[in-house]
Formats: sequence, C-alpha cells, structure tokens
Amino acid sequence: MLGMNGRNGRSITNDLEHIKQSIADIITTPVGTRIMRRTYGSMIPELIDYPINATNILRIYAATAAAIMQWEPRFKISSIKFEYLKTANVAIEITGSIETSHYNFSIPLQSLAS
Repeated sequence: MLGMNGRNGRSITNDLEHIKQSIADIITTPVGTRIMRRTYGSMIPELIDYPINATNILRIYAATAAAIMQWEPRFKISSIKFEYLKTANVAIEITGSIETSHYNFSIPLQSLAS
C-alpha cells in the first residue's frame, strides 16, 4: 500500500495513482497552510484569480514546476500546459515521466476559485 485515496478512502497500490494524487494535492495546497510543513504546497492558489495573460500563465508554469520539483521527486516534468475548460474553469496539463514511463494528466483548478 502506497497511501490512501483522498476521495474514497481506499488503498492506493499503484505508483501512478499515488503520484497523481500527490501532485494534485501539492498544486492545490496554498504555501503556508500546513502546520508542520509551512513550505509545502504551491503558489497556484494565490495566482488563480489573477488576470489570464501571458505573464500570469508563465507564473503558473513556474509555480507548478517549482512545487513539483520540490515535493514530488518521483515525477520528472517534461512540459506544463495551461488548459481552458468549457465550464469557464482552467486546468494544468502536466507531462513527464516516472522512471522510464511517460505520462500525461490534467489537474483541474476550478475548486480553487470557489
């Protein structure tokens, strides 16, 4: 067992699922909100209400990369893309590798706007 699924409480035994959940948690946790890990998280929650322009999208890319590199060393980032979703929300699409396998997944950020 690698951990617990944050949505249903079941065991996670798959590395990929554990890493996806870990990255989503890292990206959506504001820096400074974990009591024993004040540096845990990312700056994404702080940036999410900024205007969507080239400068702020670059800030989101940098915040995403910095947080993942610091807190999830099992995942090596290849690319980060900002996605616009039909429901007026956004997501971050992350491509990278775990050991020799390549993966691509999307982390929605709509929950941060509420």
